[in-house]
Amino acid sequence: MNKTKQKLKNNECAFGGWMLIPHPAIAELMAGEGFDWIALDMEHAAVDLSVVEQIERAVRPSGCDLFVRLDGVNPVLAKHVLDAGAKGVIVPSVMSPEDADTMAAAVRYPPQGNRGTSLSRALDYGRDFAAYIRRHNDEVFVAVMLEHYLAAERADEILARPGLDAAFIGPYDLSASLGIAGQLDDPRVLAAEQKILAACKRQGIAPGYHVVPPERKRIDERIAAGYRFIGCSLDTQLIMSGCRALLKR
Repeated sequence: MNKTKQKLKNNECAFGGWMLIPHPAIAELMAGEGFDWIALDMEHAAVDLSVVEQIERAVRPSGCDLFVRLDGVNPVLAKHVLDAGAKGVIVPSVMSPEDADTMAAAVRYPPQGNRGTSLSRALDYGRDFAAYIRRHNDEVFVAVMLEHYLAAERADEILARPGLDAAFIGPYDLSASLGIAGQLDDPRVLAAEQKILAACKRQGIAPGYHVVPPERKRIDERIAAGYRFIGCSLDTQLIMSGCRALLKR
């Protein structure tokens, strides 16, 4: 079982680095610092499938799990990134139980799903075919992103669907859906977050949150609030923060 899935099953925190810069060296550096998982962003960054393979090769020696944030509820892309070696997917803009069902099925082989078999890289080009097929449905990781206030209203319906491991709040999109983009402390945003967090607890799903500012105190606040699947800033923010600290006079 991948590291992240096991930690969440044990109610431990799983910390992830987030990549907008699609370069293996960035992945290698971040994974080597001890993140449990790395999210490669295919929604907002210029990432193609060949890069997914390169990133996975870079993180594998560290034991870090590679997840791919898809470009939407896209079952075809999910199959591609898993064939390239990703351990799971983070699905943005999930709005309904049907969206959740679509993605839970797309990443699993029959009879639980409809992922097609192959002799792809993930299966060591066929050398690991039988073992990979046997273990994959239990090991693949699926996180749905609830990032619209209407999804928050339906959080219990969505998270009751089988095959989900985590629900991830994208705070900026959540605030934007309310017409107050970036106002993360607005009571309406906080109320929507609480609906999702409460639904996670009722449905036995690990609650997740993307803490964008590179500040440990903000991560600790989310841990104290009950979140366990935690995205820790962005590669771009970490680089800028380091530069600013260095140049501060």
